[in-house]
Amino acid sequence: MSAADMMNPQDRLARRDFAAIAAELDERGHAVLPGMLTEAECRDLAALYTQEGHFRSHVHMARHGFGKGEYRYFGYPLPELIADLRARLYPHLAVVANGWNARMGIDTRYPATLDVFLRQCHAAGQTRPTPLLLQYGPGDYNCLHQDLYGELAFPLQAAFLLSEPGRDFTGGEFVLTEQRPRMQSRAEVVPLRQGDAVVFAVHHRPVRGGRGDYRVNMRHGVSAIRTGRRHTLGIIFHDAK
Repeated sequence: MSAADMMNPQDRLARRDFAAIAAELDERGHAVLPGMLTEAECRDLAALYTQEGHFRSHVHMARHGFGKGEYRYFGYPLPELIADLRARLYPHLAVVANGWNARMGIDTRYPATLDVFLRQCHAAGQTRPTPLLLQYGPGDYNCLHQDLYGELAFPLQAAFLLSEPGRDFTGGEFVLTEQRPRMQSRAEVVPLRQGDAVVFAVHHRPVRGGRGDYRVNMRHGVSAIRTGRRHTLGIIFHDAK
């Protein structure tokens, strides 16, 4: 057992260099946090998928044109580990989000803690929790999209890969696309291992140009699964209407 396996997720998160993570988000629009969850934690989270009491809704992507596969949104109260990761990640990312909005000329500023931000969401009628578990099998995929559920939308989110590529599944790469003004879209495949997290832009992010900052439009998705089964935990920070 490695030293990281002996830590709890809170300690693993506390040891991250969030200044470096913020710089990577500024540069690329995403940042990978390796080894955020152990294999056992991944297995336990994936096993929640069949326990219907944890969830408020079940979505089959093909019925809505989202792709092929399925996911379930958690209900409140969230499982402890998920609630804790959401609350502890948020303050670090709020600093990045506020910096991005300032650069893009957006007046919105996000509070320092998740509790305060969720109270704002609930006051705006966005009361349904958005963390979710996704499940993909052979041939399944997730179309490029943006997770916007109401007027209040936090500009960053996180995804934790709960399955091991090459062992549990093949294919199923996490994909980001970036559309810059008057340019063709650029795609990037983000390699992940079991337990890794990727933090990425939900909608817009700023990019420095020769005449200052400008906005680019971001989307994310998952390429087709060739074999096996892939589970992912998604943590979205704003709640939904």
